[in-house]
Amino acid sequence: MNQPEPAAAEVLIDRRGRLGHITLNRPRAINALTVGMVADIQAALDEWEADPAIQTVLIAGAGDRGLCAGGDIVSLYRDARDGDGAASARFWRDEYRLNAHIARYPKPYVAIMDGTVLGGGVGVSAHGSHRIVTERTALGMPETSIGFVPDVGGAWLLTRAPGELGLYLALAARPVGAGDAIALGLADSCVPSERLPALIAALESTPAAVAIAAVATPAPQSPLLAERPWIDAAFSAHTVAEITARLRASPEPAAQQAADALAEKSPTALAVTLEALRRARQAHSLEEVLRQDYRVSLRSLAAPDFAEGVRAQVIDKDRRPRWRPAELSSVTDADVAAYFAPLGDAELTLTARHPTPPNV
Repeated sequence: MNQPEPAAAEVLIDRRGRLGHITLNRPRAINALTVGMVADIQAALDEWEADPAIQTVLIAGAGDRGLCAGGDIVSLYRDARDGDGAASARFWRDEYRLNAHIARYPKPYVAIMDGTVLGGGVGVSAHGSHRIVTERTALGMPETSIGFVPDVGGAWLLTRAPGELGLYLALAARPVGAGDAIALGLADSCVPSERLPALIAALESTPAAVAIAAVATPAPQSPLLAERPWIDAAFSAHTVAEITARLRASPEPAAQQAADALAEKSPTALAVTLEALRRARQAHSLEEVLRQDYRVSLRSLAAPDFAEGVRAQVIDKDRRPRWRPAELSSVTDADVAAYFAPLGDAELTLTARHPTPPNV
């Protein structure tokens, strides 16, 4: 009798010379993160941090579709619909701790952001020290489309983008390419996808900065930078309703498209996202924002729009979410503030780590 083949590991951990190589290995799901994958990445980072033989860490995705399409939202959806929230809380707790660890990692952390990089994929890459994009990169925080709010410290990154570009990406859930990712501070270098094998091979014996410089090309132009005038003018408004009104009053066709995009999103998610980024702009550390993310994520799980958004976009795929409430005017300041209320003993705790410049 033939025995079934063992399931492939969801994360491949490999040592190659001076390189510790992490490969996310769920290509059919565009390497969406599970709680087990987060644990495996964390364990590898912990081991290599104290190992002098490992000088550089690399994270990449299996397959040709992308690094990572985010968290496993189907599992989160099931927990929101049928569970008690404990599984989701554990996932986010471990994921956000991993994000903080990556940002403070004392060795070069090279992320190959090739193909699709969304949500949690941004969390395991854009907090790294050496962030590589390619001509195939499509990077974004699409959470408002599923009634959720950008997490994984994304608000910390987006509020440090030029002008209001980060808020625009967060609210409209628009993906960007290599040039925009670099201009917004979400990536550092552009490497043609055909040169990635050469880069990975070089990292086995060469310092990260040297290996990257040998294959990188000049950053592509950023289309978004050219659109800053109308984006800044609209997204500097005080409320989502005012942002939408300014977009509708703009003569720019792209502004009308942005208004149409906002009209499709969860009103609650839009209002909470706007507040989350405002608070992140005043935050003093990534860890502060991650603690905020944890509060907001747990509240979002308990609210109706997240499960409904995932149902409409991923489960039934009818693309017709029934948001509750359906109108921005029905989302009150008190509703928004409740997402940020302290969790008491359930607050996210993060191990204090002092930033150490990565060795190059």
